[in-house]
Amino acid sequence: MDFLNPGFRIMGSMFLGSLLCHAGGASPSDPFRIENQIILTSMVPGLHFLPARAALIPESPARVLLTIQQMDTSGTHGFRDLYSSETKDNGRTWSPPERIETLRRTTLADGYDLVVGDLYPQWHVATGVVLATGKTFGFRDGTKEDRSRERVSYSVYTPATRAWSGLQMLDLPISDHEGKPLLEANAGCNQRFDLVNGDVLLPIRYRKDAGAPAYTTIVARCSFDGKTLTYRTHGTELTLPRDRGFYEPSVTGFDGRYYLTLRADHSAYVTRSEDGLDYEPAREWTFDDGAPLGSYNTQQHWVTHGRELYLVYTRRGANNDHVFRNRAPLFIARVDPVRLCVLRSTERVLIPERGLGLGNFGIVVVSPKETWVITAEEAFPANRRHEPNHVLLARILWTKSL
Repeated sequence: MDFLNPGFRIMGSMFLGSLLCHAGGASPSDPFRIENQIILTSMVPGLHFLPARAALIPESPARVLLTIQQMDTSGTHGFRDLYSSETKDNGRTWSPPERIETLRRTTLADGYDLVVGDLYPQWHVATGVVLATGKTFGFRDGTKEDRSRERVSYSVYTPATRAWSGLQMLDLPISDHEGKPLLEANAGCNQRFDLVNGDVLLPIRYRKDAGAPAYTTIVARCSFDGKTLTYRTHGTELTLPRDRGFYEPSVTGFDGRYYLTLRADHSAYVTRSEDGLDYEPAREWTFDDGAPLGSYNTQQHWVTHGRELYLVYTRRGANNDHVFRNRAPLFIARVDPVRLCVLRSTERVLIPERGLGLGNFGIVVVSPKETWVITAEEAFPANRRHEPNHVLLARILWTKSL
């Protein structure tokens, strides 16, 4: 095992004083309470953990498997090797991180470095494995990022052998519905939804034209047999004729429908579908009073609990203009699935800000009474890049039954 001490500091059940709160004006009538915890702290100058996400393995006792990636803070997308850690006691203690050897950053014969990034691991019920989907990064001469090398990638963790597969690529069709190529396709940071029969609804973004900046988003229906993810079809091709279009989409199923949230440079958007493939025209996220939500240029993800649908996001307007792209604090609020808006009165702070972004995060349901949101502090601003950063856990403890 590669423990790399003192490169990592295991925090276990230690809590950060400034985070131990029920922020956002929570009241006894709220359907949940929030507890915050530090999982890990980086200890290598210039290397931070980003991103950090986890998947539940429903054994007895249940395990939660965390994936974290070292990132060189000297520049954007400085992704290094991927590591994993796990807990068997509901997050009170965590194992020392271990490098995932099958997913190491690799130099190819043509001089490019290939590395997986922005993984989102989720338990796949039908096959009993963890399917982690994401993207590949390609760096010419090991330093210059080449976006044409981006692909939809995935890896499989098998609990019985405690082993990860190597990096695999999803084969996509040559062209989309318009006959345009699917360039720079990836599923980095995207929350997927698995159907009862085991099929996977995987949101993907791609570029139709190498010379155009705008991305298009689709939801692809894929089959998965526990080893190989296979594209079957996709539906609506959603784009926005400004900036970088729609990207970093996340999908969920709720009350017989499917909901898709989308990142855009200037705002965030939402749409819904009856079948998970064909979606209504996307609309800008707003509060129920009609004001823009204020989330922009970063991802949002879904939480479902019983008959209630929630969105986790960052936004402007929270005395947080000093934070890079206003990416902290991390909020949660209930969504009105009919009006497709966020109910302002339900907004709560999941993780308070301390000057560092929290915009890359993941959701994992650990029990009917508990949902976790896991994130890692981002290496901005530049004068804080040599500080240790933290992997943080927000526990949503449901006080309202499913």
